[in-house]
Amino acid sequence: MTATLEGKVLPNVKEAIENLIKDPAVQKGFKFIEADHQHTIEEQIEITEIPAPPFKERKRAENFMHRLQELNVQNIHMDSEGNVYGFRLGTGNGPKIVISAHLDTVFPEGTDVTVKSKNGVLYAPGISDDTRGLAELLAVIRAINEANIKNIGDIIFCGTVGEEGAGDLRGVKAFFNDHQDIDGFISIDGPESNGIVYLGAGSYRYNITYKGPGGHSFGAFGLPSATHALGRAIANIADLQTPSDPKTTFTVGEVTGGTTVNAIAAEASMKVDLRSSEKKELDELAEKFLAIVQKAADDENKRWETDAITVEIDKFGNRPSAKQAYEEVIVQAAWAAIEATGETPKLTGPSSTDANYPLSIGVPSITLGRGGKGGGAHTLGEWFNPTDGHIGIQKNFLTLLSLVGVEGVCAPLLQKKN
Repeated sequence: MTATLEGKVLPNVKEAIENLIKDPAVQKGFKFIEADHQHTIEEQIEITEIPAPPFKERKRAENFMHRLQELNVQNIHMDSEGNVYGFRLGTGNGPKIVISAHLDTVFPEGTDVTVKSKNGVLYAPGISDDTRGLAELLAVIRAINEANIKNIGDIIFCGTVGEEGAGDLRGVKAFFNDHQDIDGFISIDGPESNGIVYLGAGSYRYNITYKGPGGHSFGAFGLPSATHALGRAIANIADLQTPSDPKTTFTVGEVTGGTTVNAIAAEASMKVDLRSSEKKELDELAEKFLAIVQKAADDENKRWETDAITVEIDKFGNRPSAKQAYEEVIVQAAWAAIEATGETPKLTGPSSTDANYPLSIGVPSITLGRGGKGGGAHTLGEWFNPTDGHIGIQKNFLTLLSLVGVEGVCAPLLQKKN
């Protein structure tokens, strides 16, 4: 059964959103966001054209830092991991919340990130994921400044590194290791403007390498093959059975090995991604997977009556599974804010985002979809249609303000725990 908050939003949450919507300063912020639409698109294009390949985000990070400085964000830092963040301090003893988007893209160094426009749609690798999130984050700051909002709780605006691929959430992990006084976390990341991700799909990622003596395909026939061992493993991985609830998945994503057609391979490897929304199922899948990996080496050795094939296991990714009740106030606030901006909110299934890590350590966290419409994520044909994109920013703006509270308008919905 799909979770829904239809008819279940608490009265205090509804009241906070209603009070904010009626407040003249918030109304001014809403109007500014709509009027700022073209500026936001231009900024999105400018940031997209700054390459941010995995582990090489610094150039974009420095640009993002400069943009925060121009918006008079306080206490701006670039930490040792490469995250960039700054503060808007509150007026009272309220909660402390982080609102973020990730700086990195999946595309390797040298990818052409020039933005092209066709019939109002923008095309470029990274134009949506998550460059649009960064542009929306900056638009929220401008709106708060323009409307002179007096937030009660502290807001930290953050651009994180290492969200994609082998980055393994290194940015958000480092941030929360350094800041243990955070009461809530919002990530702007996802293709559905009305979507709320409140569950974290965990993933384990492995690089598996088989090694053997290698040799000539004819002259050394009888020696075990690293690629044959790899093939045995892949065949058995493909036959794994996993539950659909909780959704648990696997894939062999990348395969390399051998040197030429007439050689017994001395080395072969694969990169494997295992995922589940529940840690128990993820651990059980990993146990079965690792048994298959070892058995493949044993079977290849047995075939040729040798022990020459060895296997190396490198676990290079560990994104924690995480969950919270959909009735959590941070989820309710986002639901009510989406309704208030005229959209139909939706609680989406578990996903793997920056929110996984804070959620796994007990910090209420959500991932909100970007405004506009996008597609082709993680492909060279990625696109973004900015039509009505300002509505997504208004939703982020409203959700954030309801959680930290606004002086004279509404108390913070988010509980201060530290």
